[in-house]
Amino acid sequence: MAEGLVKRFGEFEAVRGVDVQVRRGEAFGFLGPNGAGKSSTMRMIGCVSPRTSGLLRVLDMDPDTDGPRIRARIGVVPQQDTLDNELTVRQNLHVYGRYFGLSKSYLRDKTAELLEFARLSDRADDQVDPLSGGMKRRLTIARSLVNEPELLLLDEPTTGLDPQARHLLWDRLFRLKQSGVTLIITTHYMDEAEQLCDRLVVMDGGRIAAEGSPAELIAEYSTREVLELRFPLDEQDRHLTDLRDLAERIEVLPDRLLLYTADGEGALSTAHQRGVRPLSCLVRRSTLEDVFLRLTGRSLVD
Repeated sequence: MAEGLVKRFGEFEAVRGVDVQVRRGEAFGFLGPNGAGKSSTMRMIGCVSPRTSGLLRVLDMDPDTDGPRIRARIGVVPQQDTLDNELTVRQNLHVYGRYFGLSKSYLRDKTAELLEFARLSDRADDQVDPLSGGMKRRLTIARSLVNEPELLLLDEPTTGLDPQARHLLWDRLFRLKQSGVTLIITTHYMDEAEQLCDRLVVMDGGRIAAEGSPAELIAEYSTREVLELRFPLDEQDRHLTDLRDLAERIEVLPDRLLLYTADGEGALSTAHQRGVRPLSCLVRRSTLEDVFLRLTGRSLVD
């Protein structure tokens, strides 16, 4: 739980009065462009960066006074894997568990359980270095679970993975949530947020721009469907007048027009009746990405 949470680095205010409450056993997401304040917020929750001001409670404890106790009960999956490539898969789990003071007998059983969970039992005695990116990511998640955390912080958990590896990780994370582990996730993949998160916030400029379930955010900030029309570059602007009344909102992109409407097929049919002939057209449901881009803009942020 956070109220008025602020993080400053000198004169720069990275997090500017965030209010958020994560319920036990849910998957909660932080979305936002680069520089939105997501990582700074996660580092405060993980008790590795002190807050500048505001109220913060993690597992009903204060990170300022109970940091070690909190860290003993959470797991962290960083954006970049920090595995020991010279050790085997099994040794990575065992050595990490010893940092928590866990006994060798406990770790023997726990390692076998986590290897099965991560689907790495057949690679247990292989060194880490030659493993695929997906295998390394599963091992990183397994390692974060060695102390049986109540809260798991995941920073961009599937960045750089192929679709098959991403879906396998989604399955593993869903199983964790079903077992009662609370998940806090940052991600740039909107489909990942829709798949995994019960609720989420969209951050921009260090503040929360919107909060709700994926379905609630889509209903509030977008339309049921989107009609995408692509024209020759020299014809796009002249068709805008013919299309204005067919959508609640039209977004003009360099290569296409996006018509936000409740009935994409109906809008397309009317456009055809008016003699509008795009090079290509697509009717799709509105997604969290439409919400994200409406709230944070389409300009590239470095």
